[in-house]
Amino acid sequence: MDIGKRIRFERIFDRKTKRTIIIPMDHGMSEGTIKGLEDMAAMVDSVAIGGANAVIEHTGMVGAGHRQYGIDIGLIIHLSGGTSLSPDPNRKVLVCSVERAIKMGGDGVSIHINIGANDEPEMLQDAHKAIESAREWGMPLLAMMYSRGKKITDEHNPEVVNIAVRVGAELGADIVKTNYTGDIDSFREIVKGCPVPVIIAGGPKMNTEIDVFYMIYESIQAGGSGVAMGRNVFQAEDPTKMVNAISLLVHHNYTVEEVIKELKFKI
Repeated sequence: MDIGKRIRFERIFDRKTKRTIIIPMDHGMSEGTIKGLEDMAAMVDSVAIGGANAVIEHTGMVGAGHRQYGIDIGLIIHLSGGTSLSPDPNRKVLVCSVERAIKMGGDGVSIHINIGANDEPEMLQDAHKAIESAREWGMPLLAMMYSRGKKITDEHNPEVVNIAVRVGAELGADIVKTNYTGDIDSFREIVKGCPVPVIIAGGPKMNTEIDVFYMIYESIQAGGSGVAMGRNVFQAEDPTKMVNAISLLVHHNYTVEEVIKELKFKI
């Protein structure tokens, strides 16, 4: 890893634990303004206080939603986009360049690929372009790898998650984000087969914080390198407390029971 990429990587991953807590805030592109992201700057501030390592934003929101209050946190700029009103919401196209992300002060970039979607070939080609450019500039690249399409009945199925994760690694991504499979054993095998860090997505908002904690704990036990969670953080009753809890699990190896006791979460 060249020195530029290494320095930027350390802005995203904890130097001691080699794990990360990333809070995606790129949802406005597909869904418009949603609960929790009405004031981007305030939410970035909240998760930074809680101990998040980085946030993900689209380039147009960086000026309105990043480091407004002087609290330092890593910045990953999302390169892919598509809206929920599109004829095919699974299709993601490049809407930003690596060069623009560098000019905006990004510490890394991210792309979204839906394996199994109708436009999978085009998304793979876009990923190649982004990864080659990121290599040239020494930018860490996070690939959000999901299995979504007509052939996919369960995007958490270990078989399809395995394909998605391995594709991310084969393309040359530095970090792969994917769905948790639901059990430690199957996820452990997927992590073993991926030569780069694998982190889990949060997905739709879960019923309780405790459900989120168990998913995170299990993924770490399986060898996962952290989380990239949006709604389950910025739509939480107390986002700062939620990130603090996730930090105890990811960076301090707490059990779920220890987190509940330490931060007094209701069971």
